[in-house]
Formats: sequence, C-alpha cells, structure tokens
Amino acid sequence: MSGIRVLVGTRKGAFVLSGDGKRDDWDVSGPHFPGWEIYHVKGSPADPDRLYASQSSGWFGQLIQRSDDGGKSWTQVGGAFEYDGVPGTHQWYDGTPRPWEFKRVWHLEPSLNDPDTVYAGVEDAALFRSEDGGQQWQELSGLRRHDSGPQWQPGAGGMCLHTILLDPVDPQRIFVAISAAGAFRSDDAGKTWTPINRGLRSEGIPDQDAEVGHCVHRIAMHPSRPDVLFMQKHWDVMRSDDAGDSWHEVSGDLPTDFGFPIDVHAHEPETVFVVPIKSDSEHFPLEGKLRVYRSRTGGNEWEALTNGLPQSDCYVNVLRDAMAVDSLDSCGVYFGTTGGQVYASPDAGDSWAPIVRDLPPVLSVEVQTLP
Repeated sequence: MSGIRVLVGTRKGAFVLSGDGKRDDWDVSGPHFPGWEIYHVKGSPADPDRLYASQSSGWFGQLIQRSDDGGKSWTQVGGAFEYDGVPGTHQWYDGTPRPWEFKRVWHLEPSLNDPDTVYAGVEDAALFRSEDGGQQWQELSGLRRHDSGPQWQPGAGGMCLHTILLDPVDPQRIFVAISAAGAFRSDDAGKTWTPINRGLRSEGIPDQDAEVGHCVHRIAMHPSRPDVLFMQKHWDVMRSDDAGDSWHEVSGDLPTDFGFPIDVHAHEPETVFVVPIKSDSEHFPLEGKLRVYRSRTGGNEWEALTNGLPQSDCYVNVLRDAMAVDSLDSCGVYFGTTGGQVYASPDAGDSWAPIVRDLPPVLSVEVQTLP
C-alpha cells in the first residue's frame, strides 16, 4: 500500500507527518529546526528521499536545508542568493523607487526529473535556480530585468515571488506569480518572460489594461492540462485556458472570493479547491465557519465542504502555500491553519479530520505520495 508524507513548514520549525494509504493513522516527526521560520518544505518528484526546506530568521538570515533520507536528517546547503549584476529598483507603496533587497526564500520548487535541480522564489521578487542540490544559486535575471520591473511593488506581505509552476509537458515553460506584480510565463527555461495578466481587474489600478500591478495570491494547474491555470487573486478566483494569455473570473457563487490557496484534484482537472476568508482586512473565515469550497466544473459553481471542520467560533487563516493534494486513487486534500491545525480529507473534501493540532502557525503544506 502506498504511503503519504505531509511536509509542514511553520513559524517555529518543520514537521514531517507520515501515514499509510488509509490516511487515518499518522506519525509526527519534529520540530526540525525548532524556533526557526520554515517558509516552505518540498520534496523532489524525482527522488522521494530528497527534501528541501527554506529556513529563515530575523537574527541569522536565510538558510537552505536539504534532506536525502526523507527528513530524518538535514544538511545546510546553499551559497548566498546574490542578485545578478546591478540590482536596479522597484516601486514602493508611495511610488518612490527602492533598490532590490534579498530578504528570504518564500517557495522552493524541485525539478520534475532531476533531484539536484531546484528553483527558489525570493523576496524582493526574483527567481533563482540551483543545479547542484542547493549548494550554489544563480538568478534567472531575465525576470527581474523585465521592462515592467520598476513598476512592481510589494503586497501586504512583501514583494515576494511565491508561486513557481513547472510545465510537465514543455520543459522550457515556467510560470511564476509575484505579489504585487502579477503572473509571468517563460517559454525558454527562464531566459525571457512575458506578463500574463490580461483580463485581471484590481481595485486601485486606474489602467485596467496595465501590464503588471495585480496582487496574485496563488496559481495552480493540473499536470495533464498545463495550459489551464487557476488563480486565487486578491479578490476573485480566475481561470485561463490559454497558458495565461487571458483570464476570466470563475468566482461564481462563492460567498466571498478573497482567499489565499488554490489547488486542483489529482485525477479530475475540472475539480478545484479554495478556502475563502472574509476580506483583505479580516483574515478569517466568514461567520467563523471554516469551509473549503470545491468546484467540480472548473469554477463558477461551488459547494461548501464542512464535514469535520469547525463551524463556529473559528478565526484561523489558511495561507497561500498551505494546501496540497496527494495522488492516491481517492484523492486526498490537506491544509494547515494559522491556529496550528493540519486537516486531511481522504475523499476529496467530503470529510475532514485533523492529523495534528497545536503546531505553531502553519506557513506551508506539501504532500508526497510514496511507493
């Protein structure tokens, strides 16, 4: 029977949750790196024992950790993340130019076929790649040097490159999302980039056809259809059927279309999951009821999934990297909260139960389906 490994990054360390294919009995390992912010932990699709973790501290800076045994032990890797050449400037909230400054690694995305190749999305927004297991990092500077770069500006959480999607069909194609600049696509392995924000509408942008400036919270795809993208934006759930060249809204009958995570069912490319919260100023569930919403039609028609989730006095949030799915026959869905709970559903959201409670606030959740 296949096994499951859930990788959890929190404000105070990383946790590895191991379960069998039934997903009703879990072993908890951790905290690894106790006291450190672990922004993201992710495993290599090419080697289930290879894990990467982003370890950050206001006192000691940014480190990258690597495990070659599924999280039992870790080794610090990684030279400095140095912006390639002259850093340049970007726009701050008040419109004044500010120089790029490296702060932290928000997201790690291992290659689909090489465990030693891994991408890193950082703040201030830029994309890096390592081809030696995280020892050395090179900026893919064509993104930051795009003509629109000076108009990028930070969202409330900083100017972070938080999403990296690697096309499983076209190895030259990469998608990224930046808060608050928007989504971008490269068709030449990261050398050059195209903003893909046509059709997005955002309050506070006078020019609705502006190339950049949108606060994208997360994008997702199903590997069988890499041209179909789903987006949770700062207000609005969006869909693209042409690899981001155009977008249309699919918020439909959601009670609120503000939220952070979005993901796609492992076997049903038209089944999408989001976690709406009340507003951009009140980051908690509407009416204090924790509800995941599922659309089986690729958007517009949504159903609330509540079985096993608290339906009163619940005021947690679910952050952008804190939802994931497994690839077992009955697709499992997982998410973590700022209250320290990690919930799992073995039946695509029909029922939920906590794997673990009372962790530090959860920043990221990733899942590995093991042989």
